[in-house]
Amino acid sequence: MRFYQEFADWWPLLSPPSHYVEEAKDALAMLDASTPGGHGSLLELGSGGGSLAFHLKARFQMTLSDLSPGMLEVSRAVNPECEHVVGDMRTLRLGRLFDVVLIHDAIMYLTDADSLRAAFRTAAAHCRPGGRLLILPDCVRESFRALVSMGGEDGADGRSLRYLEWSWDPDPADCSFETAYAFMLRSADGSLRVETDRHVEGPFARADWLRWIAEAGFGVRVRLDPWQRDVFIGKREA
Repeated sequence: MRFYQEFADWWPLLSPPSHYVEEAKDALAMLDASTPGGHGSLLELGSGGGSLAFHLKARFQMTLSDLSPGMLEVSRAVNPECEHVVGDMRTLRLGRLFDVVLIHDAIMYLTDADSLRAAFRTAAAHCRPGGRLLILPDCVRESFRALVSMGGEDGADGRSLRYLEWSWDPDPADCSFETAYAFMLRSADGSLRVETDRHVEGPFARADWLRWIAEAGFGVRVRLDPWQRDVFIGKREA
């Protein structure tokens, strides 16, 4: 996944904090009950460039973890108040407990059952008894739809990005789909290049998500958000 590594510094023109205003508002509405009247602690696993965290940090003391040092560097520029930790959501162990553990769409890159269950165990290892788990995948197996989309932003530094995104499922019988990207990257000097990237993602069945989250030690329920995506809400059992 080249864009999270060699092209990480272009992330603010692909998916800036301004794209997450409504999603963050919905997430906060679900999390307000977790630390009533206070500023609780929150660990985000797979935090990427920190665009969602940007809208949550006023409400929570946040620790942001991601596998990509380049993406965390982008996040540090956006969220200098937050702690940043390089780590894999399947194996991270900080030795601390948080009021909330959040996993956004980075969970989609776990494409086998063992990896997904390992991420849920990581969440359990960092969530205090009675604390909350919030998981926001792009889709589950039942809700996956092939799509084509496009977008991009112009930066204050003179750079611009435009992209084409194309998702499809080559084998509906398995638990993965593919997404291809074409990126047009225009530098401040006007030079233009085109780069491509290809990702494999895992849309597991809704029942599997619920069973594996429960196995990790959470009471769990699912709701549809305003964009008709499954959101998994867990409460850490004592």
